[in-house]
Amino acid sequence: MSDMRPILIAGPTASGKSGLALRLAEHVGGVVVNADSMQVYRELRVLTARPGPEEEARAPHALYGFVSGRESYSAGRYAMDVAGALAEAQRAGRRPIIVGGTGLYFKTLVEGLSPIPGIPQEVRAHWRAEAAEKGAAHVHAALAARDTDMAQRLAPGDTQRIVRALEVLDATGLSLAEWQRMPRQPVLDLAATVPLVVDVERAELWRRIDARFVQMMQQGALDEVLQLEALGLDPTLPIMTALGVRPLLRHLAGELSREQAVAAGQAETRQYAKRQATWARSNMIAWKRISTHEMEMSAGDFVSFVQSLH
Repeated sequence: MSDMRPILIAGPTASGKSGLALRLAEHVGGVVVNADSMQVYRELRVLTARPGPEEEARAPHALYGFVSGRESYSAGRYAMDVAGALAEAQRAGRRPIIVGGTGLYFKTLVEGLSPIPGIPQEVRAHWRAEAAEKGAAHVHAALAARDTDMAQRLAPGDTQRIVRALEVLDATGLSLAEWQRMPRQPVLDLAATVPLVVDVERAELWRRIDARFVQMMQQGALDEVLQLEALGLDPTLPIMTALGVRPLLRHLAGELSREQAVAAGQAETRQYAKRQATWARSNMIAWKRISTHEMEMSAGDFVSFVQSLH
């Protein structure tokens, strides 16, 4: 019987992991499943390096470009959607190849999430507005007055997590700390997968990041951001924080030259790649690191290599 263990491919942005996943999917009759929090949004294909029509024609793809940028897609929704995608792959007899750079999505897959119920939109909107209008110190003080445990855990400037703690407290009446202590249900057993982390030498990764951003500009990234701006979305929505969006918006506003915006987008992406590497070192200790050389093997040789990993 052929090896049908899901292959998980994590790693920094621009490391070549999506290309590897596609070659593997073609070779084994697999399906490429997204694990990138920005590639779920339909409005940004170029700027998020989402697979294009040509790549999608070469092998089935799942969970790409299926969410409106008006929504705030979460790891909880991802857990449900990826479970559905994996069940569909099993029905179709296709080997899942899950690829992306969002560490939280992989953590959700193999460790599960706390069973926190959905947060009503009005509660979410209230605390986001409080944070935007009055600042991080204000919402941290509000949290400290009601939930000292979570307030002590969170840095006073960590607005996103402070707001999350307040939302959960308001919506459920329980501290986020209480929810986090409850049992979790993972989507996959890590031991029943082939977990891989792409490891690219830093100077080479920086070169790839810079070259790819230039290529994105040539492929229409600025037009994409112009169309995104026209939607008039809340600037706190996740899609508005996608790499490159803010500097390109500043260019469109006349605050930065095109060259300055490109340089800022490249720098922003390099900083993100550093954070991805830090996450992998801390959270993916048991995963097999693969080098650029191993990624350049033929698909057949790489599959043989993967099958040797138990």
